[in-house]
Amino acid sequence: MPEGDTVWRTAKRLHSALAGRVLTRSDLRVPAHATADLTGRAVLDVTPRGKHLLTRIEGGLTLHSHLRMDGAWQVFEDGSRWTGGPAHQIRVILGTSGRTAVGYRLPVVELLRTADEDRAVGHLGPDLLGPGWKADQALANLLADPARPLGEALLDQRNLAGVGNVYKSELCFLLGATPWLPIGALPADRAAKLPALAQHLLAANRDRTVRNTTGRRGPNLFVYGRAPRPCLRCGTRVRVADQGDGSRERPTYWCPACQTGPAPPFA
Repeated sequence: MPEGDTVWRTAKRLHSALAGRVLTRSDLRVPAHATADLTGRAVLDVTPRGKHLLTRIEGGLTLHSHLRMDGAWQVFEDGSRWTGGPAHQIRVILGTSGRTAVGYRLPVVELLRTADEDRAVGHLGPDLLGPGWKADQALANLLADPARPLGEALLDQRNLAGVGNVYKSELCFLLGATPWLPIGALPADRAAKLPALAQHLLAANRDRTVRNTTGRRGPNLFVYGRAPRPCLRCGTRVRVADQGDGSRERPTYWCPACQTGPAPPFA
């Protein structure tokens, strides 16, 4: 599931493959940009911003993409077989001499002027893995709506950018609060450490292919994906329920013994 750490690794891989090289192949398979031709332009850099990717290209252009739930970028050496999915799922091809980056199932592909990047990412809160990370601003954003459920506040990229469903569940567990607890009801000492804890988890995992929040060699996650197995701390069965307005699936995991606050009735 792509979250801020996944996007950071993807940007690093794309930057290594493309930055400083001239595009010899360009294919944007989305109606709005199907006729755009980027060949002959150099890729300047690939930068992550929360869950967004900004591929900056010579001539003041930026290719903005977002992975959402199923998107992925793959890099292939010349002559190797493309293995990211069937051809009809390809949305972008960016080729250079020696390597080709292929974007599969990308729900967002947008070519815009670099000067207009704020159109795509200007709404985002402080980036957990960005150079300008501001914990105080992230906390102020989170607490601006004290009645909002903790889990929903964490997922709102306008508050802080990079947390997805996995880290939402894990952060709530580490804070000892259910994802349905109003964030304003979170004890002040725990609320104060929330941004730093979120930043620590993502930074610790940005170079890992398998996320680990437990610090153990055994189970990598405390609650996410573990229902109905026993809680690693107390042995109580981990629970799962959807959270949100129902417009998309948001499976949310918690331990009813270790985490205090409201929660849906047990199934």
